Amino acid sequence: MKKTFLLSALLLTFGVQAKICEGFGPQTSRDITSKKGTNPVVFSFAPSYEQMNLCNIHFHKNAEHKGPGFSVYAGKGEFGGYQCNDTSKLSQAELKAPKAMDCKNVKPGDTIEIHWVHTTCTTKPGPTLGACLTDACANPQLRVETQVYLLVNDRSATDMMDMDLHKRQRGGYYQAKTIPTKGDAVQFLGSTTGPSYSEQKCSPLQVTWNVSPSCQKMDINSLHKWCKRNKFNENKAHGVRPIVKDPRLLSEIK
Repeated sequence: MKKTFLLSALLLTFGVQAKICEGFGPQTSRDITSKKGTNPVVFSFAPSYEQMNLCNIHFHKNAEHKGPGFSVYAGKGEFGGYQCNDTSKLSQAELKAPKAMDCKNVKPGDTIEIHWVHTTCTTKPGPTLGACLTDACANPQLRVETQVYLLVNDRSATDMMDMDLHKRQRGGYYQAKTIPTKGDAVQFLGSTTGPSYSEQKCSPLQVTWNVSPSCQKMDINSLHKWCKRNKFNENKAHGVRPIVKDPRLLSEIK
């Protein structure tokens, strides 16, 4: 990953524009305050998450997207991205280290971006995005509901366990207990994310994104509790994909 950034920097220094990946559909992550995008690949928006199966929940350290509530640049690298705007305003009590440490590489004051991944495949929730695909359903519609959180040591803040997988199916679909994204969330066409992708290496999967523009506070104790016993074998924060800026790799937000 570091070599990719170094190569891009050298190319820009000498006035050479790094080549983008070609022939792929719109990519993610992005600045959700900008509606610009000229990628010609168009596909249908996925159904609402209530009409799909929740197949995976995971989170990234720092926000992969840039938005109104999370616009503080955190730098480059695997855990670059963006931090919540109120990061520097937290109290000493909110920043106190918790007793339990079941989630790797997160601490009070960190920003995380949580992804609730949904699929039209008939499948059970499980580890990795592989749980969203089956041999009989290799080309599903995918939807990701997204919320950014600022981790604090405060048991009155949002509880991660309230948004975990519901024990029973609802309406015939696997669902989370609650989904935090509201009516002001920004919906757009994109792809899968993660640090293995960039503007030079694109993701081939087509994904409908719904990203909340706000940053909320989450009790870090509840996140550690979730990491200790969730159905997805998630116990650490994932890295982030560098934000995609080239409009040729972005869909237009309408």
